[in-house]
Amino acid sequence: MVSHLPLAALSVDLISDFRQLTAYPFMVNALEAGTVVAVMAGVVGWFMVLRRETFAGHTLSVMAFPGATFALLLGLSAAVGYYTFCGACALVIAAAAAGRRRHRGEESAVTGTVQAFGLACGFLFLSLYQGVLAGYENLLFGDFLGITRGQVLTLAIVCVVALGFFAAVGRPLLFASVDEPVARASGVPVRALSLAFMLALGLTVAATAQITGALLVFALLVAPAATAQLITPRVGASLALTVLLGIAITWVGLALAYFYNYPVGFYITAVAFLVYLIARLARAAIDHPTLMHGRSRDVQAPA
Repeated sequence: MVSHLPLAALSVDLISDFRQLTAYPFMVNALEAGTVVAVMAGVVGWFMVLRRETFAGHTLSVMAFPGATFALLLGLSAAVGYYTFCGACALVIAAAAAGRRRHRGEESAVTGTVQAFGLACGFLFLSLYQGVLAGYENLLFGDFLGITRGQVLTLAIVCVVALGFFAAVGRPLLFASVDEPVARASGVPVRALSLAFMLALGLTVAATAQITGALLVFALLVAPAATAQLITPRVGASLALTVLLGIAITWVGLALAYFYNYPVGFYITAVAFLVYLIARLARAAIDHPTLMHGRSRDVQAPA
């Protein structure tokens, strides 16, 4: 949980609030890191939702927890554990789905088994090293007080690599995501793309977990992409909207955590859910604008 923050108060003066928000270096680092993570998570999450691999994304987010606890048990930084475990788990899931074309239910069973084992390992590592208990909530629900300039630079490098990957393979990956059989018949290396995408997803989860915590990383991966795809079916517009929503959700979540002194992961998740809920209700209203009026007209008073 966030603690020992400078005294600050949210007001109706947005300029004053922004000055308070950026008055301290740790908040500047958090906002920069959050922006980088939102861009990366938005792009990767958009493909993840399109490919219907949200369960794999959730499993990788769970893997951030045992990764962090194991790294701390060895005396390393939590970030090392995030990247190592999430990357390794991504390769395991991708390899399990590779060899031959699997039934989706079988893939889910493999992914779920990995998730359960990883979560159990996380609690084992936590019990072996009692010192981690002091930062237990931070690992699960996120914290922004400890984000350093070096972490911001590391996140930026990972983001550049991830965006470079999608710039290079975006078209064939989109083709394989929309119509895999046709893409395979057209010579697209579907298996290699799936493996590379899963690894990119794992590294993105590892980067995002440093902001939101291990259990709430899923919010930035799913909610902005799902919301954008509800609003528009156009690929370019949907992808751009996903990134913009991710940045807005992250900034609002960080600001609320700064002013109200509760875990940043909670605020990011709550804001992301609220935005998705509004988009879902708006879509339902657009798709069925006369639903209630139609029913009232059907009930005619007897002549």
